Formats: sequence, C-alpha cells, structure tokens
Amino acid sequence: MTEEVGLLVFGDNHFIVRGPRPTLPEALALARRWSLITIGSGIVATDEQLPWRVSTREFREELSWAVRVDERPPSEAVTLLLRELEQRGVEIRMPNRASLKTES
Repeated sequence: MTEEVGLLVFGDNHFIVRGPRPTLPEALALARRWSLITIGSGIVATDEQLPWRVSTREFREELSWAVRVDERPPSEAVTLLLRELEQRGVEIRMPNRASLKTES
C-alpha cells in the first residue's frame, strides 16, 4: 500500500505530511507537536510510533488530503495551494465545515 501525501495547515504555517488523513484532533496534536520543534534542538519531527511523518520533497500533484486545524488565514502561497487542491476535488477539512463537527 502506498502512503498518502497531504497538507497540514495551521495559521500561516504548514507541513507536507506522509501518512493517512488525520482526524481534526490528530491534526491539531501533530501541528502542536511539530510547531514547537526548534531547529538544532535534537528533537525529531516524527515519532516512530506515529503513522505520519513530515516530508520535504513531494510533488503538489500527489497531495491527496488537506486539513486546516484552525480558522486563521494561511499564507498567500498556501491559500493558492489549497485552491488548487480544491479545484482538483481534494476535500479540505476545516473546523468550520460540517464534516469536522462530528469527528471525535
């Protein structure tokens, strides 16, 4: 089975992620964990116990999911990427959309 590649967006920051589409609570936990990492701290961005890992080299055409964990506006570049994904039919999960209100 091939891993999926997706976009995790929080505010004006984002990560390209390999792994299954996370639920909103999982995505929020990942964003909190990965956004606290300081370069050179020795803390790695991916725990081997998690099914997700940050990826640094992917093609935008391979993105198959996107999750925004808050309603803060993303950067202009990420906004364009989200529009492109939406035009390709990729569902973008967000806290204010009905699909997330029932997730646990």
